[in-house]
Amino acid sequence: MQKMNVGVVGCGAISDIYISNGMKFAGCDIVACCDIIPARAEEKAAAYGIPKVCTLDEMLKDDSIDIVLDLTVHAAHYPISIEALGAGKHIYNEKPLAATFAEGAEIMRLAKEKGLYVGCAPDTILGGRTQTIRKMIDGGRIGFPIGAAAFMACHGHECWHANPFFIYQPGGGPIFDMGPYYLSTLAYLLGPVKRLSGMVSTPFKERVITAPHLYGQRIEVEVPTHINAMLEYENGVVANVVFTYDIWDSHLPRLEIFGSEGTVSMCEADPLAGPDIFGGEILYRHMDDSDWLGPPDRIPRKEASEWERAGMEFPYNENSRGVGLAEMVYAIQNGLPNRASGDMALHVLEIAHGVHESSRSGEYYTMSTTFTRPDILPEDVVEFSARF
Repeated sequence: MQKMNVGVVGCGAISDIYISNGMKFAGCDIVACCDIIPARAEEKAAAYGIPKVCTLDEMLKDDSIDIVLDLTVHAAHYPISIEALGAGKHIYNEKPLAATFAEGAEIMRLAKEKGLYVGCAPDTILGGRTQTIRKMIDGGRIGFPIGAAAFMACHGHECWHANPFFIYQPGGGPIFDMGPYYLSTLAYLLGPVKRLSGMVSTPFKERVITAPHLYGQRIEVEVPTHINAMLEYENGVVANVVFTYDIWDSHLPRLEIFGSEGTVSMCEADPLAGPDIFGGEILYRHMDDSDWLGPPDRIPRKEASEWERAGMEFPYNENSRGVGLAEMVYAIQNGLPNRASGDMALHVLEIAHGVHESSRSGEYYTMSTTFTRPDILPEDVVEFSARF
């Protein structure tokens, strides 16, 4: 099947892994790039052999380009998506889908009107760890899901990020920036959210950059940076989620699913090594190994064992950013829905929006969007691309 041509918009730090991985996939070909700083686009084109450096307008007028891969900052996703869709091109965005729920909804409305595909990061849901956990849940390893918990806890990105300013501007904050990894993973594992409640705060009104290249510069914080929410899923599962850029250290599991017969956990020492990576550790414990089988004077208690470390059953355990784009190419060529879809990204964006609305109103927020939970990525789809 013929390849689909991809144009990259935004040649910052994250573009390296997308471009290098994208060139390994059999289904797509990166043929052009552009950036608001033209020298950055020239640099990436030279480094990776991309044949064309152009402006965004030139890219959108190029009929040979099928898909726009948008790797820009959050606030730019909406205007670029609308222009790309208007030019008849499919779009794949870095997360979040847009800076606001209203913008995301308009992107999806226009895409459906024009019969075009929208894909959106994170595609870590297609990585080996999340795929393996999904198989464990679907196979009944923990019984039926009852609850879940997810924690993203650190002290912000100003100690390392190349451009931490937009993280604290509208469209930023932990639930919009890092939250999509956690909320998309929960969505992929559990399905859509029905309603939610949330509380948010902004303990620090100003941040001081400690990264060497911008050391000492100050950032005005315009968004909440400490987020707590309760999510009620359509299947009855209730999840507790915390997203914060305001604490120094924690020793929390990154994400856990609690079932009627056991628990599966993403648990890492690194506070940024939860669902935002493709591989990683999976801990599993069945009720038969629990300390809570019953009072020892009435029910014989099995000797407590260590948590089991579940082995990976799927590929893409390295940094495989771009696999969602390649899977979207496969979906387009075969007339199938894509897995890292705009519908799921819009639902995740509405969750983030709803948490802020709930905090403001003091009431539950009822979701207006939904999506069809994607299937596990089967081997015959995985094989369409080169293995990492």
